[in-house]
Amino acid sequence: MAPEPLATVDIEALLARMRPKLHRYCARMVGSVIDGEDVLQDALIKAMGALQSVTPVVNTEGWLFRIAHNTALDFLRRRNRQEALHSAEEVEMIADQLDDLESRQIAATSLRTFMRLSVAQRSSVILMDVLGCSLAEVCGIMDFSLPAVKAALHRGRTQLREFAEEPDDAPQPGLSEADRTRLNAYVGHFNARDFDAIRAMIADDVRLELVNRTRLKGKAEVSRYFGNYSKISDWHLVTGQVDGRPAILVFDPNEPGGRPKYFMLLNWSADKLATIRDFRHAAYVIDAAECVVDKG
Repeated sequence: MAPEPLATVDIEALLARMRPKLHRYCARMVGSVIDGEDVLQDALIKAMGALQSVTPVVNTEGWLFRIAHNTALDFLRRRNRQEALHSAEEVEMIADQLDDLESRQIAATSLRTFMRLSVAQRSSVILMDVLGCSLAEVCGIMDFSLPAVKAALHRGRTQLREFAEEPDDAPQPGLSEADRTRLNAYVGHFNARDFDAIRAMIADDVRLELVNRTRLKGKAEVSRYFGNYSKISDWHLVTGQVDGRPAILVFDPNEPGGRPKYFMLLNWSADKLATIRDFRHAAYVIDAAECVVDKG
């Protein structure tokens, strides 16, 4: 069955369905599930803005991936990590078929490891081996020739095989004492359902993003957010890190020993809580995250 033209597609339903898959791509391209969500949000804004002027599009999913790909490249340029996108020589190589075991190993590769590949290698491997795109689709998304995609794919896979043989014993940096103290105070009050104590911690102009759902500003609006949490009991907060950043991991108390379901990020200004990002409604973000519970 041929893909539907863009004009006949329910764009909101399509974006909701594609969002986790697009995030997997963006996160692996920029090396962080958190930055990946930021890139994805920018890409979706661009996609919605283009709806009024875009020429007829047959492959809407490919169109969205192309926007996400270009937005990720813009992010990398802004972060001054832009690498050469095109190889000096476009060698005709066969895109070798992977067995099931190697395919699973590549899909499970950490974000830090993907970031060691060049942009072209990273993009081609993620699109084909993680997301299951065809060679033709990869060429269209990356705007590369078939020989260039095959070369990048071959080199990227070779590099990942070499990385897999390296020892992974490098110690990961822990939380600073200041971050640990602030997060522990927030987590302690939250788990005790002492939301009045938390309200005393937040700035008057506090901003909250309930990712993939809504944004709130100011103490009065954000207070409703805490009120909603007071009515449910499917959460238990733990101080930790996500992709090396200070974070609050949220577990389901009904699943002892389980993985965190989602996480929260806090930013402070002059000893007051200035921003909160809660990923409760964007649980897909944590799927590829490197989560560490703080032992301090």
